[in-house]
Amino acid sequence: MSFPPMTPLAIRAYTATTALGHGREAQAEALRARRSGLRRNDFGEGATADARLETWIGRVEGIETLTLPPELSDYDCRNNRLAWLALQQDGLPDAIAALRVRHGAERVAVVIGTSTSSIGASEEAYTRLDEGTFPADLRRPLLHTPHSPGHFVQLATGLRGPCVTVATACSSSAKVFAQAARLIHAGVVDAALVGGVDTLCGSVLFGFNALGLVSTQRCLPFDVRRDGLNLGEAGGYALLERCDPAQPGPTLRGYGESSDAHHMSAPHPEGLGARLAMQDALTRAGIAPAEVGYLNLHGTATPANDTSEAIAVGGLFDSRLHASSTKGWTGHTLGAAGIVESVFALLALERGLLPGILGSDAADATQPDPACGPQIRFDNAERTIRYAMNNSFGFGGNNASLVFGRE
Repeated sequence: MSFPPMTPLAIRAYTATTALGHGREAQAEALRARRSGLRRNDFGEGATADARLETWIGRVEGIETLTLPPELSDYDCRNNRLAWLALQQDGLPDAIAALRVRHGAERVAVVIGTSTSSIGASEEAYTRLDEGTFPADLRRPLLHTPHSPGHFVQLATGLRGPCVTVATACSSSAKVFAQAARLIHAGVVDAALVGGVDTLCGSVLFGFNALGLVSTQRCLPFDVRRDGLNLGEAGGYALLERCDPAQPGPTLRGYGESSDAHHMSAPHPEGLGARLAMQDALTRAGIAPAEVGYLNLHGTATPANDTSEAIAVGGLFDSRLHASSTKGWTGHTLGAAGIVESVFALLALERGLLPGILGSDAADATQPDPACGPQIRFDNAERTIRYAMNNSFGFGGNNASLVFGRE
């Protein structure tokens, strides 16, 4: 497809909260130290160890003890608690307030990505049925819909522009950047708060396990021994608005989306949709593949995903590219993966920190899959780059790629 480069959008603030910790510094420190946030599965209130799925997870600390402000208490659930926790990091409340003053609350959109939304609250409601109905404290219809996180974030921030929740599985919070860019470029709004949040729950853990996708070991992206993913939870945000030459900083330069519709849960074996999304993102950014310094791969550590993505990457980029999956740090955070890994790409731009790929533990050397190309890097690197990319691919062939730049 041929189209002119898009007008870049400024990224005024960005943050992520994952199993590595709360905020950007926690993410950067763990990436630099090659310290994983994965732990043996201990999720499930009241569940015995025998009842838990044997796997590793990326669990965020502090959710259970967090209390929402009184005005938001009607929306209390694990997912919204994490959304609130992530919202408090890296000066984001002040940055949102400044955006609201500059443009007016009605001119700032909220676009949030999720995969399972507040389904954990729905699980709890069904286990506590009161004469066939949800218990009174969970009898809140909106909480049990996909739009729950978008609605919650809009209430929590006081923003009153268009509010959209994107639910395209694991590409959700990458697609929010594309949705926000269209809203801004069309003149519907002047700025947007984008982000994503997903939390662990039984449906996620046992659902993915039923598909045969969950590993009992720590995940090994692009490693010849890989046999499945580890699930995680996370939340993160970024603020987008039109560029101002007086305020240099990171920018969204391009996005690409595709839907290969090859299979409900398996990627196209030759990475057709992945390559289309990456190519369109590069075209919108107006850059050549050789100009990209770092690519954060979707890289879930399932045999099919990593092979098809490596084929797509090898068909576009030469051996100079540093490409890696960071799922070994955080686990696969599903609908939050797009925003979390965009934060990692932005850290690569701003700090020159290019993460590699983690092995199963610090003493265990990685074993790169020889079927994957030289673009896939296992060791960290540090160097100045001008462009970074992020890939996020979801079930059903919902693919998204983003290009970020440093002015």
